[in-house]
Amino acid sequence: MTSPQQPPEPHGHGHSHSHSHGPAAPVSRHLRKVIAAILIPFATAVVVGLAVLWPGGTPAHERTGVGFDRQTQQGKVVSVEHVDCKDVNAAQVPPTGDTSTPEGREAVNAQQGQCEKATIEVTTGPDTGRRFVEIVQPDAPRQLHEGQGVVVAYAPDAPHDLQYSVTDVNRKVPLAVLAGIFALAVVLVGRMRGVMALIALAASFLVLTYFILPAILEGSNPLVVAVVGSSAIMLIALYMCHGLSARTSVAVLGTLISLLLIGLLGSLFIGWTSLSGNTDDYTGLIHGLYPEIDMSGLLLAGIIIGSLGVLDDVTVTQTSAVWELHQADPSMGPRGLYRAGIRIGRDHIASVVNTLVLAYAGAALPLLLLFSIAQSSMGTVANSELVAEEIVRTLVGSIGLVASVPLTTGLAALVVSADRPASGGGKPAAVRGGRRRRAK
Repeated sequence: MTSPQQPPEPHGHGHSHSHSHGPAAPVSRHLRKVIAAILIPFATAVVVGLAVLWPGGTPAHERTGVGFDRQTQQGKVVSVEHVDCKDVNAAQVPPTGDTSTPEGREAVNAQQGQCEKATIEVTTGPDTGRRFVEIVQPDAPRQLHEGQGVVVAYAPDAPHDLQYSVTDVNRKVPLAVLAGIFALAVVLVGRMRGVMALIALAASFLVLTYFILPAILEGSNPLVVAVVGSSAIMLIALYMCHGLSARTSVAVLGTLISLLLIGLLGSLFIGWTSLSGNTDDYTGLIHGLYPEIDMSGLLLAGIIIGSLGVLDDVTVTQTSAVWELHQADPSMGPRGLYRAGIRIGRDHIASVVNTLVLAYAGAALPLLLLFSIAQSSMGTVANSELVAEEIVRTLVGSIGLVASVPLTTGLAALVVSADRPASGGGKPAAVRGGRRRRAK
Protein backbone atom coordinates (compact mmCIF):
# COMPACT_ATOMS: atom_id res chain seq x y z
CA MET A 1 0.00 0.00 0.00
CA THR A 2 1.32 3.45 -0.88
CA SER A 3 -1.25 5.46 1.08
CA PRO A 4 -0.40 6.84 4.54
CA GLN A 5 -0.60 4.51 7.49
CA GLN A 6 -3.60 6.14 9.13
CA PRO A 7 -6.21 5.81 6.31
CA PRO A 8 -5.62 2.07 5.69
CA GLU A 9 -6.90 1.22 9.20
CA PRO A 10 -10.59 1.89 8.55
CA HIS A 11 -10.16 0.52 5.04
CA GLY A 12 -8.69 -2.70 6.38
CA HIS A 13 -11.37 -2.89 9.01
CA GLY A 14 -14.15 -2.54 6.49
CA HIS A 15 -12.56 -5.06 4.17
CA SER A 16 -12.18 -7.71 6.85
CA HIS A 17 -15.72 -7.16 8.13
CA SER A 18 -17.29 -7.59 4.72
CA HIS A 19 -15.43 -10.86 4.20
CA SER A 20 -15.78 -12.27 7.69
CA HIS A 21 -17.67 -15.27 6.37
CA GLY A 22 -14.39 -16.73 5.12
CA PRO A 23 -11.85 -18.57 7.27
CA ALA A 24 -10.04 -16.21 9.63
CA ALA A 25 -7.30 -17.44 11.94
CA PRO A 26 -6.39 -15.76 15.23
CA VAL A 27 -3.06 -13.95 15.32
CA SER A 28 -1.53 -16.06 18.05
CA ARG A 29 -0.62 -19.63 17.17
CA HIS A 30 -0.65 -20.50 20.87
CA LEU A 31 -4.20 -19.19 21.11
CA ARG A 32 -5.23 -21.34 18.16
CA LYS A 33 -3.92 -24.38 20.00
CA VAL A 34 -5.80 -23.48 23.19
CA ILE A 35 -9.09 -23.02 21.34
CA ALA A 36 -8.54 -26.22 19.36
CA ALA A 37 -7.76 -28.12 22.58
CA ILE A 38 -11.20 -27.15 23.87
CA LEU A 39 -13.33 -27.39 20.74
CA ILE A 40 -11.88 -30.49 19.06
CA PRO A 41 -12.72 -32.81 22.01
CA PHE A 42 -16.15 -31.18 22.21
CA ALA A 43 -16.81 -31.69 18.49
CA THR A 44 -15.51 -35.26 18.76
CA ALA A 45 -17.88 -35.94 21.64
CA VAL A 46 -20.78 -34.58 19.59
CA VAL A 47 -19.90 -36.85 16.65
CA VAL A 48 -19.61 -39.86 18.98
CA GLY A 49 -22.95 -38.95 20.57
CA LEU A 50 -24.60 -38.75 17.16
CA ALA A 51 -23.17 -42.16 16.21
CA VAL A 52 -24.21 -43.85 19.47
CA LEU A 53 -27.70 -42.35 19.65
CA TRP A 54 -28.47 -42.36 15.92
CA PRO A 55 -31.94 -43.93 15.53
CA GLY A 56 -32.92 -46.63 13.11
CA GLY A 57 -36.02 -44.65 12.11
CA THR A 58 -39.33 -43.74 13.71
CA PRO A 59 -40.72 -46.79 15.57
CA ALA A 60 -43.84 -48.24 13.98
CA HIS A 61 -47.13 -48.24 15.85
CA GLU A 62 -50.77 -48.98 15.18
CA ARG A 63 -52.61 -45.84 14.16
CA THR A 64 -55.09 -44.55 16.71
CA GLY A 65 -57.10 -42.39 14.30
CA VAL A 66 -56.80 -39.46 16.73
CA GLY A 67 -55.36 -36.03 15.93
CA PHE A 68 -52.29 -36.19 13.67
CA ASP A 69 -52.19 -39.96 14.02
CA ARG A 70 -54.72 -40.52 11.25
CA GLN A 71 -54.43 -41.86 7.73
CA THR A 72 -54.76 -38.89 5.41
CA GLN A 73 -55.00 -38.32 1.68
CA GLN A 74 -55.36 -35.30 -0.59
CA GLY A 75 -58.73 -34.24 -1.95
CA LYS A 76 -60.45 -31.54 -3.98
CA VAL A 77 -63.78 -29.77 -3.57
CA VAL A 78 -65.73 -30.67 -6.71
CA SER A 79 -68.89 -28.68 -6.00
CA VAL A 80 -70.58 -26.69 -3.23
CA GLU A 81 -74.36 -26.48 -2.84
CA HIS A 82 -76.17 -24.21 -0.36
CA VAL A 83 -78.97 -26.02 1.50
CA ASP A 84 -81.16 -25.36 4.52
CA CYS A 85 -79.43 -26.61 7.66
CA LYS A 86 -82.64 -28.28 8.87
CA ASP A 87 -82.79 -30.42 5.74
CA VAL A 88 -79.34 -31.94 6.31
CA ASN A 89 -79.64 -32.37 10.10
CA ALA A 90 -76.47 -30.36 10.69
CA ALA A 91 -77.12 -30.49 14.43
CA GLN A 92 -79.65 -31.82 16.86
CA VAL A 93 -81.58 -29.47 19.15
CA PRO A 94 -81.67 -30.77 22.73
CA PRO A 95 -84.93 -32.65 23.37
CA THR A 96 -85.84 -30.17 26.11
CA GLY A 97 -85.34 -27.19 23.79
CA ASP A 98 -83.28 -25.62 26.56
CA THR A 99 -81.18 -22.76 25.17
CA SER A 100 -79.86 -21.56 28.54
CA THR A 101 -76.63 -23.51 28.08
CA PRO A 102 -73.93 -22.77 25.47
CA GLU A 103 -74.43 -26.25 23.97
CA GLY A 104 -78.16 -25.71 23.60
CA ARG A 105 -77.76 -22.28 21.99
CA GLU A 106 -75.13 -23.66 19.61
CA ALA A 107 -77.42 -26.53 18.57
CA VAL A 108 -80.35 -24.17 17.95
CA ASN A 109 -78.23 -21.77 15.92
CA ALA A 110 -76.88 -24.66 13.85
CA GLN A 111 -80.44 -25.46 12.73
CA GLN A 112 -80.85 -21.97 11.27
CA GLY A 113 -79.47 -20.47 8.08
CA GLN A 114 -77.81 -21.96 5.01
CA CYS A 115 -75.32 -24.79 5.26
CA GLU A 116 -72.79 -25.82 2.61
CA LYS A 117 -73.14 -29.28 1.09
CA ALA A 118 -69.71 -29.89 -0.43
CA THR A 119 -68.86 -32.82 -2.69
CA ILE A 120 -65.25 -33.91 -2.15
CA GLU A 121 -63.18 -36.11 -4.46
CA VAL A 122 -60.20 -38.08 -3.14
CA THR A 123 -57.19 -37.38 -5.39
CA THR A 124 -54.48 -39.61 -3.87
CA GLY A 125 -54.20 -43.11 -2.43
CA PRO A 126 -56.00 -46.36 -3.29
CA ASP A 127 -59.43 -44.68 -3.34
CA THR A 128 -58.51 -42.01 -5.90
CA GLY A 129 -61.67 -40.76 -7.62
CA ARG A 130 -63.98 -41.70 -4.74
CA ARG A 131 -66.42 -38.96 -3.73
CA PHE A 132 -68.15 -38.14 -0.46
CA VAL A 133 -70.29 -35.35 0.96
CA GLU A 134 -69.21 -32.92 3.68
CA ILE A 135 -71.72 -30.66 5.47
CA VAL A 136 -70.31 -27.31 6.62
CA GLN A 137 -72.33 -25.25 9.09
CA PRO A 138 -72.64 -21.48 8.56
CA ASP A 139 -70.67 -20.64 11.71
CA ALA A 140 -67.86 -23.13 11.01
CA PRO A 141 -64.40 -21.50 11.14
CA ARG A 142 -63.42 -23.12 7.83
CA GLN A 143 -65.66 -22.69 4.79
CA LEU A 144 -65.12 -24.60 1.55
CA HIS A 145 -65.27 -23.38 -2.03
CA GLU A 146 -65.24 -25.15 -5.40
CA GLY A 147 -61.80 -26.19 -6.66
CA GLN A 148 -60.18 -25.89 -3.24
CA GLY A 149 -57.58 -28.48 -2.24
CA VAL A 150 -58.27 -30.23 1.06
CA VAL A 151 -56.78 -32.87 3.36
CA VAL A 152 -59.11 -35.79 4.04
CA ALA A 153 -58.87 -38.32 6.87
CA TYR A 154 -59.57 -42.01 6.30
CA ALA A 155 -61.19 -44.15 9.00
CA PRO A 156 -61.18 -47.77 7.75
CA ASP A 157 -63.39 -49.04 10.60
CA ALA A 158 -66.20 -46.53 9.98
CA PRO A 159 -69.27 -47.22 7.80
CA HIS A 160 -68.53 -46.89 4.09
CA ASP A 161 -70.23 -43.51 3.66
CA LEU A 162 -68.45 -42.08 6.70
CA GLN A 163 -64.93 -43.35 6.09
CA TYR A 164 -63.69 -40.05 4.65
CA SER A 165 -63.98 -36.56 6.15
CA VAL A 166 -62.30 -33.20 5.57
CA THR A 167 -59.78 -32.36 8.29
CA ASP A 168 -57.93 -29.39 6.80
CA VAL A 169 -57.21 -27.39 3.67
CA ASN A 170 -54.17 -27.87 1.43
CA ARG A 171 -51.74 -24.99 2.06
CA LYS A 172 -48.68 -26.36 0.27
CA VAL A 173 -48.63 -23.84 -2.58
CA PRO A 174 -48.88 -20.61 -0.52
CA LEU A 175 -46.41 -21.99 2.03
CA ALA A 176 -43.95 -22.88 -0.74
CA VAL A 177 -44.31 -19.39 -2.26
CA LEU A 178 -43.72 -17.77 1.14
CA ALA A 179 -40.63 -19.95 1.72
CA GLY A 180 -39.34 -18.95 -1.72
CA ILE A 181 -39.81 -15.24 -0.94
CA PHE A 182 -37.99 -15.72 2.37
CA ALA A 183 -35.06 -17.50 0.70
CA LEU A 184 -34.85 -14.85 -2.03
CA ALA A 185 -34.85 -12.02 0.51
CA VAL A 186 -32.12 -13.71 2.56
CA VAL A 187 -29.92 -14.25 -0.50
CA LEU A 188 -30.47 -10.75 -1.94
CA VAL A 189 -29.61 -9.03 1.32
CA GLY A 190 -27.11 -11.49 2.79
CA ARG A 191 -25.52 -12.61 -0.50
CA MET A 192 -23.01 -15.41 0.15
CA ARG A 193 -23.58 -15.20 3.89
CA GLY A 194 -27.31 -15.56 3.23
CA VAL A 195 -26.73 -18.66 1.09
CA MET A 196 -24.66 -20.23 3.87
CA ALA A 197 -27.37 -19.33 6.40
CA LEU A 198 -29.99 -21.13 4.31
CA ILE A 199 -27.74 -24.20 4.01
CA ALA A 200 -27.21 -24.16 7.78
CA LEU A 201 -30.98 -23.84 8.29
CA ALA A 202 -31.57 -26.88 6.09
CA ALA A 203 -28.91 -28.81 8.02
CA SER A 204 -30.60 -27.87 11.30
CA PHE A 205 -33.92 -29.26 10.07
CA LEU A 206 -32.19 -32.45 8.94
CA VAL A 207 -30.66 -32.97 12.39
CA LEU A 208 -34.03 -32.27 14.00
CA THR A 209 -35.98 -34.54 11.63
CA TYR A 210 -33.59 -37.46 11.25
CA PHE A 211 -31.87 -37.50 14.64
CA ILE A 212 -33.59 -35.66 17.48
CA LEU A 213 -37.22 -36.66 16.88
CA PRO A 214 -36.69 -40.35 15.97
CA ALA A 215 -34.11 -40.82 18.75
CA ILE A 216 -36.57 -39.53 21.36
CA LEU A 217 -39.31 -41.78 19.96
CA GLU A 218 -36.96 -44.77 20.17
CA GLY A 219 -36.69 -44.21 23.91
CA SER A 220 -33.35 -42.39 24.23
CA ASN A 221 -33.10 -39.84 27.04
CA PRO A 222 -34.67 -36.62 25.63
CA LEU A 223 -32.19 -34.39 27.49
CA VAL A 224 -29.12 -36.22 26.17
CA VAL A 225 -30.56 -36.26 22.66
CA ALA A 226 -31.36 -32.54 22.85
CA VAL A 227 -27.87 -31.65 24.09
CA VAL A 228 -26.13 -33.70 21.39
CA GLY A 229 -28.49 -32.53 18.63
CA SER A 230 -28.35 -28.88 19.69
CA SER A 231 -24.55 -29.01 19.86
CA ALA A 232 -24.41 -30.46 16.34
CA ILE A 233 -26.76 -27.74 15.07
CA MET A 234 -24.70 -25.07 16.84
CA LEU A 235 -21.39 -26.24 15.36
CA ILE A 236 -22.81 -26.53 11.84
CA ALA A 237 -24.69 -23.22 11.90
CA LEU A 238 -22.03 -21.04 13.52
CA TYR A 239 -19.01 -22.28 11.61
CA MET A 240 -20.87 -22.47 8.31
CA CYS A 241 -22.29 -18.95 8.62
CA HIS A 242 -19.37 -17.18 10.28
CA GLY A 243 -16.30 -19.12 9.22
CA LEU A 244 -13.54 -21.04 11.05
CA SER A 245 -12.17 -18.19 13.13
CA ALA A 246 -11.28 -17.33 16.69
CA ARG A 247 -14.32 -15.13 17.08
CA THR A 248 -16.64 -17.94 15.93
CA SER A 249 -14.96 -20.35 18.33
CA VAL A 250 -15.52 -17.94 21.22
CA ALA A 251 -19.20 -17.66 20.23
CA VAL A 252 -19.41 -21.48 20.22
CA LEU A 253 -17.90 -21.67 23.71
CA GLY A 254 -20.24 -18.96 25.02
CA THR A 255 -23.25 -20.73 23.51
CA LEU A 256 -22.18 -24.09 24.95
CA ILE A 257 -21.76 -22.75 28.51
CA SER A 258 -25.11 -20.94 28.29
CA LEU A 259 -26.86 -24.10 27.06
CA LEU A 260 -25.42 -26.06 29.98
CA LEU A 261 -26.75 -23.38 32.36
CA ILE A 262 -30.20 -23.55 30.74
CA GLY A 263 -30.16 -27.35 31.04
CA LEU A 264 -29.27 -27.24 34.74
CA LEU A 265 -31.82 -24.55 35.60
CA GLY A 266 -34.50 -26.23 33.51
CA SER A 267 -33.94 -29.59 35.16
CA LEU A 268 -34.05 -28.00 38.63
CA PHE A 269 -37.23 -25.98 38.14
CA ILE A 270 -39.14 -28.57 36.11
CA GLY A 271 -38.62 -30.96 39.01
CA TRP A 272 -39.31 -28.33 41.68
CA THR A 273 -42.56 -27.18 40.06
CA SER A 274 -43.62 -30.80 39.39
CA LEU A 275 -44.19 -30.22 35.67
CA SER A 276 -45.17 -33.46 33.94
CA GLY A 277 -44.82 -32.17 30.37
CA ASN A 278 -48.17 -33.82 29.58
CA THR A 279 -50.49 -30.82 29.35
CA ASP A 280 -52.53 -31.07 26.15
CA ASP A 281 -54.05 -33.49 23.66
CA TYR A 282 -50.88 -33.83 21.63
CA THR A 283 -48.54 -34.61 24.51
CA GLY A 284 -51.21 -36.96 25.86
CA LEU A 285 -51.32 -38.75 22.51
CA ILE A 286 -47.50 -39.04 22.45
CA HIS A 287 -47.51 -40.48 25.97
CA GLY A 288 -50.26 -42.93 25.00
CA LEU A 289 -48.41 -44.13 21.90
CA TYR A 290 -44.94 -44.18 23.49
CA PRO A 291 -45.37 -44.50 27.28
CA GLU A 292 -41.63 -45.05 27.76
CA ILE A 293 -40.87 -41.43 26.74
CA ASP A 294 -39.97 -39.19 29.69
CA MET A 295 -42.39 -36.29 29.10
CA SER A 296 -40.71 -33.96 31.59
CA GLY A 297 -37.40 -34.70 29.85
CA LEU A 298 -39.08 -33.90 26.56
CA LEU A 299 -40.15 -30.54 28.00
CA LEU A 300 -36.57 -29.80 29.04
CA ALA A 301 -35.30 -30.81 25.61
CA GLY A 302 -37.75 -28.36 24.05
CA ILE A 303 -36.48 -25.55 26.28
CA ILE A 304 -32.87 -26.21 25.24
CA ILE A 305 -33.62 -26.43 21.52
CA GLY A 306 -35.91 -23.39 21.64
CA SER A 307 -33.23 -21.27 23.34
CA LEU A 308 -30.47 -22.22 20.90
CA GLY A 309 -31.52 -19.95 18.04
CA VAL A 310 -31.62 -16.78 20.14
CA LEU A 311 -28.43 -17.77 21.98
CA ASP A 312 -26.55 -17.98 18.69
CA ASP A 313 -27.60 -14.44 17.85
CA VAL A 314 -26.52 -13.06 21.24
CA THR A 315 -23.14 -14.80 21.42
CA VAL A 316 -22.14 -13.99 17.84
CA THR A 317 -23.14 -10.35 18.26
CA GLN A 318 -21.24 -9.93 21.52
CA THR A 319 -18.13 -11.63 20.18
CA SER A 320 -18.16 -9.49 17.04
CA ALA A 321 -18.66 -6.35 19.13
CA VAL A 322 -15.57 -7.10 21.25
CA TRP A 323 -13.50 -7.88 18.16
CA GLU A 324 -14.54 -4.61 16.49
CA LEU A 325 -13.77 -2.66 19.66
CA HIS A 326 -10.31 -4.23 19.76
CA GLN A 327 -9.70 -3.34 16.13
CA ALA A 328 -10.84 0.23 16.74
CA ASP A 329 -8.54 0.61 19.77
CA PRO A 330 -5.86 -2.11 20.05
CA SER A 331 -4.51 -0.52 23.25
CA MET A 332 -7.63 -1.54 25.21
CA GLY A 333 -7.01 -4.29 27.74
CA PRO A 334 -9.44 -7.09 28.62
CA ARG A 335 -11.09 -5.03 31.36
CA GLY A 336 -11.72 -2.07 29.06
CA LEU A 337 -12.99 -4.35 26.29
CA TYR A 338 -15.33 -6.10 28.71
CA ARG A 339 -16.77 -2.83 30.02
CA ALA A 340 -17.36 -1.50 26.51
CA GLY A 341 -18.78 -4.80 25.28
CA ILE A 342 -21.12 -5.22 28.22
CA ARG A 343 -22.61 -1.77 27.55
CA ILE A 344 -23.58 -3.04 24.10
CA GLY A 345 -24.81 -6.28 25.64
CA ARG A 346 -27.19 -4.53 28.02
CA ASP A 347 -29.16 -3.12 25.08
CA HIS A 348 -29.17 -6.57 23.55
CA ILE A 349 -30.43 -8.17 26.76
CA ALA A 350 -33.38 -5.78 27.01
CA SER A 351 -34.54 -6.40 23.44
CA VAL A 352 -34.00 -10.17 23.45
CA VAL A 353 -35.78 -10.83 26.76
CA ASN A 354 -38.73 -8.71 25.66
CA THR A 355 -38.82 -10.60 22.37
CA LEU A 356 -38.86 -13.98 24.11
CA VAL A 357 -41.64 -13.07 26.55
CA LEU A 358 -43.83 -11.56 23.83
CA ALA A 359 -43.23 -14.55 21.54
CA TYR A 360 -44.39 -17.01 24.20
CA ALA A 361 -47.32 -14.78 25.19
CA GLY A 362 -48.40 -14.50 21.57
CA ALA A 363 -48.26 -18.27 21.12
CA ALA A 364 -50.35 -18.78 24.29
CA LEU A 365 -52.82 -15.97 23.54
CA PRO A 366 -55.90 -18.22 23.06
CA LEU A 367 -55.12 -19.93 26.36
CA LEU A 368 -54.75 -16.60 28.15
CA LEU A 369 -58.08 -15.49 26.67
CA LEU A 370 -59.77 -18.58 28.13
CA PHE A 371 -58.44 -17.73 31.57
CA SER A 372 -59.60 -14.14 31.14
CA ILE A 373 -63.09 -15.35 30.19
CA ALA A 374 -63.13 -17.55 33.28
CA GLN A 375 -62.20 -14.45 35.35
CA SER A 376 -59.38 -16.34 37.04
CA SER A 377 -56.90 -14.44 39.18
CA MET A 378 -53.31 -14.04 37.99
CA GLY A 379 -52.15 -16.39 40.76
CA THR A 380 -54.59 -19.09 39.67
CA VAL A 381 -53.58 -18.68 36.02
CA ALA A 382 -49.85 -18.82 36.78
CA ASN A 383 -50.27 -21.86 39.03
CA SER A 384 -51.98 -23.99 36.38
CA GLU A 385 -49.56 -26.45 34.82
CA LEU A 386 -50.24 -25.28 31.28
CA VAL A 387 -49.20 -21.70 32.08
CA ALA A 388 -46.51 -22.64 34.62
CA GLU A 389 -44.85 -24.68 31.89
CA GLU A 390 -44.61 -21.59 29.66
CA ILE A 391 -43.39 -19.46 32.57
CA VAL A 392 -40.59 -21.92 33.34
CA ARG A 393 -39.74 -22.19 29.64
CA THR A 394 -39.60 -18.41 29.23
CA LEU A 395 -37.72 -17.55 32.42
CA VAL A 396 -35.16 -20.36 32.20
CA GLY A 397 -34.42 -19.47 28.58
CA SER A 398 -34.20 -15.78 29.45
CA ILE A 399 -31.79 -16.41 32.34
CA GLY A 400 -29.55 -18.35 29.98
CA LEU A 401 -29.69 -15.53 27.44
CA VAL A 402 -28.91 -12.89 30.04
CA ALA A 403 -25.99 -14.95 31.37
CA SER A 404 -24.62 -15.49 27.87
CA VAL A 405 -23.86 -11.77 27.49
CA PRO A 406 -21.27 -11.38 30.28
CA LEU A 407 -19.97 -14.91 29.68
CA THR A 408 -19.34 -14.43 25.98
CA THR A 409 -18.14 -10.84 26.38
CA GLY A 410 -15.62 -11.91 29.03
CA LEU A 411 -14.38 -14.83 26.93
CA ALA A 412 -14.03 -12.63 23.84
CA ALA A 413 -12.19 -9.91 25.77
CA LEU A 414 -9.71 -12.44 27.19
CA VAL A 415 -9.15 -14.16 23.86
CA VAL A 416 -8.70 -11.06 21.73
CA SER A 417 -6.44 -9.49 24.36
CA ALA A 418 -4.27 -12.61 24.43
CA ASP A 419 -3.38 -11.85 20.81
CA ARG A 420 -1.88 -8.46 21.64
CA PRO A 421 1.68 -9.63 22.35
CA ALA A 422 1.78 -11.40 18.98
CA SER A 423 0.61 -8.18 17.33
CA GLY A 424 3.82 -6.40 18.08
CA GLY A 425 3.95 -6.18 21.90
CA GLY A 426 4.68 -2.56 22.61
CA LYS A 427 5.23 -1.51 18.99
CA PRO A 428 3.52 1.62 17.67
CA ALA A 429 -0.17 1.38 16.95
CA ALA A 430 0.48 1.73 13.22
CA VAL A 431 2.46 -1.51 13.19
CA ARG A 432 -0.25 -3.30 15.11
CA GLY A 433 -2.77 -1.86 12.71
CA GLY A 434 -0.89 -3.39 9.79
CA ARG A 435 -1.01 -6.76 11.48
CA ARG A 436 -4.70 -6.37 12.19
CA ARG A 437 -5.46 -6.20 8.50
CA ARG A 438 -4.32 -9.78 8.11
CA ALA A 439 -6.22 -11.48 10.93
CA LYS A 440 -9.21 -11.22 13.21
